[in-house]
Order: sequence, then structure tokens, then C-alpha cells
Amino acid sequence: MAGKRLTRAESRERTKERLLDAAAALFAERGVNGTSVEQIAERAGYTRGAFYGNFEGKHELVVALLEQRRSQEAAEVRGLSGDVLARLKEWHAERAEHLPEWFALRTELTLYALRNPGARPAVGENERAARELIESGVRATFAARGVEPPADPAFLALIIHALEDGLLRQRYLSPEGTSDTVIADAVELLLRTWLR
Repeated sequence: MAGKRLTRAESRERTKERLLDAAAALFAERGVNGTSVEQIAERAGYTRGAFYGNFEGKHELVVALLEQRRSQEAAEVRGLSGDVLARLKEWHAERAEHLPEWFALRTELTLYALRNPGARPAVGENERAARELIESGVRATFAARGVEPPADPAFLALIIHALEDGLLRQRYLSPEGTSDTVIADAVELLLRTWLR
């Protein structure tokens, strides 16, 4: 029996997803500025026309990629249930398998935003969304233990997020003395201190 024929909208969405996946891989390998529209289309198995049928240009694709990554990470974090710190350690250990690609892509998207002010709002929104997810976890942790936070949970989330960024950089560039769960270990240490 033949597979179900995709609707036009489903086919377009699949094409867009393949272009985004190809762009993410190429940006991690070659950088945003080192990757052409033609290379993205070719890696995805399409023509240049298919690219421009879905995106006005590379900038629009970068913004769509940022939105995709934000949604994906939010869904992964919301899926952490049970012992949040234990799940957080598992999540970081799983993510460590793809750390070079993930870190390179994140760095490239940040550099793109620094060089292209029009992309800054999208990158900034990703950062805000990440901090809000962390803040939600911080609030839940303090509420579950009946403890008053030592500062505004939004500020505590900013500290954790900045710590994550720094530890990821250290883990990738100078891994000696770090582990796949270094971020979760550091967050656990901070929380234990704050919960006293």
C-alpha cells in the first residue's frame, strides 16, 4: 500500500523543515556567512527556487531557525518531569553527544546577531524564553520546599542562564575537569546554597 499523499501545506512544511535542518548543519560547519543559499538548498535536496519559495533570503531563514530552536528547547525542558535535577542531568548528558555541532551553531547565530542588528530581537527572544523556562523551574523548586528565594526568581534565572553559557563554553573549549553533567551539577550546587 502506498504512503499517504501529502497535502500542499504538508509538503511545503516538510520542505521548510529540511531546509532548516540543512542550514543548521551547514552553519555549524561553515558559519552563517560562509554558507550560501545554493549550498543550503543542495544539502536539503532541493533547488535554489525551492529555497526562495519558502524564505525571502538567508536572514529570514536564520530567524526561522532561531524560532524553531526556541520551540524545540522549550518542549524538551517542559518534558522534564519527576526529579527535575536528575532529568536535567540526563538531558545535558544526551545533549553532550552533539555538543560540538550545537555549540558551533549557537555561537554562529550569536555572531550573526552581533553583525546583523535586525536579527538581535530574535536572538534576544530566544534568550528571554530560556530565562523564563529557568525562572519557572526556580519558582517551582522554592515553592515545593516552602522557602523564600534569596532574590527575584527572574534574577536567579539570569544567573543560572549565564552560568550555563559559561560552562558550555568551558566544556567545549577546555573539557578537562568538566563532565557531561557539569551544568546540572553547578545548578544543583547553587540551588542547595540558595535553599538554605
